[in-house]
Amino acid sequence: MNTSQKPLWLILAPVVFTILWAGGYGIAKVGLQYAEPMTLLSLRFSTVVILLIPFYFFFKPALPKRSADWLHLVVVGVLMQAVYFGFCWWAFKTGVSAGVLAIFMSLQPILVAILAPKLAKEKVSWLRWLGLLLGLAGVLIVIIARSNIEPPTLIGVSLSVLGLLGITSGVLYEKRFGGGYHPIVTNMVQYAAGFAVVAPIALTFETMEVTWTPEFFAALAYLAIGNSILAISLLLAMIRAGEVSRVSSLMFLVPPLAAVFGWVLLGEEMPILAWGGMAVAAIGVIIVSNKQRT
Repeated sequence: MNTSQKPLWLILAPVVFTILWAGGYGIAKVGLQYAEPMTLLSLRFSTVVILLIPFYFFFKPALPKRSADWLHLVVVGVLMQAVYFGFCWWAFKTGVSAGVLAIFMSLQPILVAILAPKLAKEKVSWLRWLGLLLGLAGVLIVIIARSNIEPPTLIGVSLSVLGLLGITSGVLYEKRFGGGYHPIVTNMVQYAAGFAVVAPIALTFETMEVTWTPEFFAALAYLAIGNSILAISLLLAMIRAGEVSRVSSLMFLVPPLAAVFGWVLLGEEMPILAWGGMAVAAIGVIIVSNKQRT
């Protein structure tokens, strides 16, 4: 699709999505200072569903007609909400910083590029592979640069990898089986599915105690509205409008922004060498995203 033929929202979507998504890492860590991971996720998911109910009755978007379509929505919801966010927020509780977790998640395009030809029926050219490998190199530089400040623990790394597998699987599944339903329907079903998974875990393994402070309310509002409703809707819309490997390359832009949010909100440091690694990753993004050359 030519850029001049794209609607304005689709042109602006990558920038808006990247900012909203990157901010979610640091703000989630703020929220986790006042509630346990699955408890906070349960509040987040239920808040999203409650906020969307009035919009559903106002706009009355079409619902899936086949049971298989309902199942596809539920599967994506479980993978992208319960699995991805669940493991990521557990990783936060082990001490993984917002910037480091965002760096792990930026490995997603590598996995997508490997799996996309079979699962998403896309061809990834050698030039796009070069861009993806540059992105990986940048990620590794950042990890090495931060290792002296905050070396990740084995459990933190393991949880981060599981979260990475969750969102990668969700993106590919959405690309293959997504039905293009209205964002209100998609979000309501998927966040309800996420709630159905994380709420029993919170009830079983957590105290579910919450410290209700203005900071917690602000964090919950951002996570529910900005990070959940707006960001996820944009991500799903971009997946349906373009190739999945190119959309996923946006994840390379998240770490530097997440590092800035982490520094402002949590005082997390980012060495100069790490910023160089992020610059290398950004070059990879430019290569992967340039459709005319790839």
